[in-house]
Amino acid sequence: MSKLIWLTLGAFVIGTEAFVIAGLLPDIAQDLGQSIAMTGHLVTLFALAYAVGTPIMAVATGAVERKRLLVASLSLFALANLVAAIAPNFVSLIGARLLLALTAGTFMPAASAYAALSVGPERRGRAISLVYGGMTLATVLGLPLGTSIGQALGWRATFVSVAILTVLAVIGILAALPKQAAPPAVSLAARIAVARRGEVLSILALTALCLSGAFVMFTYIAPFLQGPAGFAAGTLPLILMAFGVAGAVGNMIAGYAGDLWDLRKYIATLLVILTGAFAFLSFAVATFEGSLAQGLVILGVVVWGVAGWGIPAAQQTRLVKLEPQQASVLISLNASALYLGTALGATLGAVTITYVSVSRLGFVAACMEALAVIVLVLTSRRRALPQEAAACPAAKASLSAAPSGVVR
Repeated sequence: MSKLIWLTLGAFVIGTEAFVIAGLLPDIAQDLGQSIAMTGHLVTLFALAYAVGTPIMAVATGAVERKRLLVASLSLFALANLVAAIAPNFVSLIGARLLLALTAGTFMPAASAYAALSVGPERRGRAISLVYGGMTLATVLGLPLGTSIGQALGWRATFVSVAILTVLAVIGILAALPKQAAPPAVSLAARIAVARRGEVLSILALTALCLSGAFVMFTYIAPFLQGPAGFAAGTLPLILMAFGVAGAVGNMIAGYAGDLWDLRKYIATLLVILTGAFAFLSFAVATFEGSLAQGLVILGVVVWGVAGWGIPAAQQTRLVKLEPQQASVLISLNASALYLGTALGATLGAVTITYVSVSRLGFVAACMEALAVIVLVLTSRRRALPQEAAACPAAKASLSAAPSGVVR
């Protein structure tokens, strides 16, 4: 199983590239002569391409041998990073981000499937966890490190750094991993049929709403921290690291929740906490000043990280328990819901800072999480799903990538 570390590195570079845009947003906007709100559409369009493109790419590449697919998708990902690094204008950078989304959306499901099929059934949860651990590491190290590189050497240097690490991952996959036949294909129609089921649709809707609230704030976290919160640009990587560590803790707690607690009640609790955390962020910068306001903002960010990371993992566990034999389809649908929520949140954030104020982002995010609470209450079935509170190791492991606050 140690050979799978190269897939972990692949997940790490994909997560770093996806998340680091939030830390580099002001620098990119200034360099390309765009507003902060317009530059935020780099997140919106990436998320839409990922959400829509991933199931289509899964069907289109279903017959391709898995190692070949991993190498091809990650190689194109490296190329897209280089294209982004030399992008002469905003439109070309958008094009690079669209290619990044499609290649990332091809690699991640293929990598998790490869890992699961490369070991025995008793170790599949750990294998998937090892792969998606790269996404967790991306928030803890990749996001703050990529932001630091961008601040020191320019945002283009961050994309070059990611491309170099991606090439290293490609070399490792070529050298260490054996070939693996493609699994049985699932048609696009079959995926849509699963998504149309009432129970599945309600869970996916909740996931999208939760992520939309998170990405109202996360997309514009840099201008929020450097603007109304008053932090110096040099402190941004440290705050983002604290967020990543908090998210890792939240994801670990979510794993235990799947074993020990009723997931519906657990998710409801996290949503209430998340609603309060987002409202608290805007309340803190509107009410207090100086070091007191900054201390309260850091507290809010940490609480957000812990609560936010727990929800997608618990949601995925709920989904897979509906129909375990359709786990791969359900996981891919959940990923699409995550990124649709990301796109919606980034769009709402852009509208907020354009027509209201960057300081009010937290209030808008809180409204979306409150709406998610209402949806959870309204869609709760009269009786709990069979064994819903039971553990689903593979499902929990595969979601260490999506901070409710950020892009598995």
